[in-house]
Amino acid sequence: MNALLSTSRFSLSALALAAALAGCAVGPRYVQPTTAASIDWKEQKTAEGWLPAAPADALDRGEWWKLFADPALDELAGRVQVSNQNIAAAVANYTQAQALVRGERAALFPSVSLDGSGKRSGTVGGSSTSSPANTFSATLGASWTPDVWGRLREAVSSAQANAQASEADLAAARLSAIGSLATNYFSLREADAEIVLLDETIQGYQRAFEITSNRYAAGIAAQTDVLQAQTQLVNAKAERVGLQRTRSTYEHAIAMLLGVAPADFSLPAAQWTPMVPGVPLGVPSTLLQRRPDIAAAERSVAAANAQIGIARAAYFPNIGLTASVGSNASRVKDLFGSANTLWGLGLSVAQVIFDAGAIAANVDSAKAGYESSVARYRQTVLTAFQAVEDQLTASATLAQQEGLRREASAAADKTEQQLLNRYRAAQVSYTDVVTAQAAALSARRTLVQLQVNRQNTAVALIQAMGGGWQAGWMEGNAKADAAAPHPAASRTQ
Repeated sequence: MNALLSTSRFSLSALALAAALAGCAVGPRYVQPTTAASIDWKEQKTAEGWLPAAPADALDRGEWWKLFADPALDELAGRVQVSNQNIAAAVANYTQAQALVRGERAALFPSVSLDGSGKRSGTVGGSSTSSPANTFSATLGASWTPDVWGRLREAVSSAQANAQASEADLAAARLSAIGSLATNYFSLREADAEIVLLDETIQGYQRAFEITSNRYAAGIAAQTDVLQAQTQLVNAKAERVGLQRTRSTYEHAIAMLLGVAPADFSLPAAQWTPMVPGVPLGVPSTLLQRRPDIAAAERSVAAANAQIGIARAAYFPNIGLTASVGSNASRVKDLFGSANTLWGLGLSVAQVIFDAGAIAANVDSAKAGYESSVARYRQTVLTAFQAVEDQLTASATLAQQEGLRREASAAADKTEQQLLNRYRAAQVSYTDVVTAQAAALSARRTLVQLQVNRQNTAVALIQAMGGGWQAGWMEGNAKADAAAPHPAASRTQ
């Protein structure tokens, strides 16, 4: 009896010790790495300041595609989020990452198992045969490895960070898919607009061809005028065929983004409105905090930090606790009798004595992996700022160019009409008319292409910022910023 009490006290003491040590942790406390991040944009010519970037990809990005006021684009964007296969793959990866988190968390708790068996045995042969005997057994066992040094908790933290990075990858997949959709859609509408433009031009060229043919028949114009007019008309028709091919290519790309076969998708031509959403002055650089790649990079840093703790835990002993209670009997009903019950408690400790520096090497490797992830995170932030500044520059430049191109197109149209009238009056050669017509068509097409470039640049800017700037949370942030002291007063590096 004394031995039994002594064993129980030993086991309970070991359990209490393990529970007390379970609060210990050998991993470094995670501190989010700082990165120099301007709170404003150089291209918007606002005040400068510095704050550490803070990923906030959970903030609402808004339905940014609605900034372009195109119902057809809105409908396609809704379909992409449901049917795009890259998004579907990202959803599956995120679900898998969440399952891994649950698996790592389960290791923090004891595992309990139940074993049962039954056997009937006897002897046969020789001069005698024994009566068969029944043997039944049931054992309930439990085992637990206390997380004394925080290794399991660090593993859970690493899995959680990886799951959050996977969630950011899902957001990136959505942003990329809808961005690609918008770019292809606007390019398709550009092809539609140029086809309409060429149809109008072909009609004009057809009239010019008829005029030169009539003048040639009347002996007023040379045959070369007719040939020039014919050449220009046929070339315009050939360009229209090429535009139709380009349109079909964009239509196929949209079908792929929607997750359907090109043969099962068609997008009819429609009136195109080259709506370009304006970027409000003072849009904060905190919008970059929603960029999925920045969030994923920061979560990778957190996961790498947890790996340091996992590697350090190998310096300390592994402690295991086991417990079991079981019974053996010749009849099932006797299994649960106290006279047949056997129990056991166990404590195990394992410690590496010599490993020729393997643990230290693993720790150094984890630290190097952490430093590498910090550098990648900082580079991701800098790349994001560059992308936004580039698109802000492009947006401003293209806006100025559109006004100039519109003016040039209007002048080219007037020149074309005036030279055609002078040709009818036999004041200029038809070569002058052909040159003016080519210049006018080029100016019109350049203006259309510039308008689409502005839309695509707006899409690229939205992607660079991690989403639209019309989300409701911006208004609340703007009010909070107005009430807060200027960042320059508490500038951090």
